[in-house]
Amino acid sequence: MTRAVLAIGSNLGDRIGHLRSAADALRDSILVASGVYETPPWGDTDQPPYLNAALLVGDPTAGPRDWLDRARAAEAAAGRTRDPERRFGPRTLDVDVIAVWTDDGEPVLHDDPELTLPHPRAHLRAFVLRPWIDIQPYGQLPGHGWLTDLLNADPVAADALDLRPCPDLTLESDA
Repeated sequence: MTRAVLAIGSNLGDRIGHLRSAADALRDSILVASGVYETPPWGDTDQPPYLNAALLVGDPTAGPRDWLDRARAAEAAAGRTRDPERRFGPRTLDVDVIAVWTDDGEPVLHDDPELTLPHPRAHLRAFVLRPWIDIQPYGQLPGHGWLTDLLNADPVAADALDLRPCPDLTLESDA
């Protein structure tokens, strides 16, 4: 079974609805889901705040590209359009493949412009690390170390102060 950590976020439209649609699309593969956090925009601050979460997913037949394909399909279903002029701009749904592990627990290293594993900027993003700690408290980002150490180190520690847990919001569908 390959396992992967997926980071999901939305800051346009029905933000929690978009996160739930991603969870619904991946429902058969989800092993555990994090809590939901409201976070300020990152990289391009002229936009609304995000809702972010993380999913630990597993599938005996999925490889890294399969996780990327599933991520893109969930984004497309939520009406995601990419604006090349605003790489970090607003979006209905963003699903990033952060890390993938093989059946025997070895991290998958992949260096491709379309899919780099582990995600090349995950260690710098509190909105990825904090929800991930919910689902893997003793997790490590391959090549970077313990999640808690990364979250508590500069410059990420300052960003972590701006994350707001949303215990009243869950990824469970209302339906």
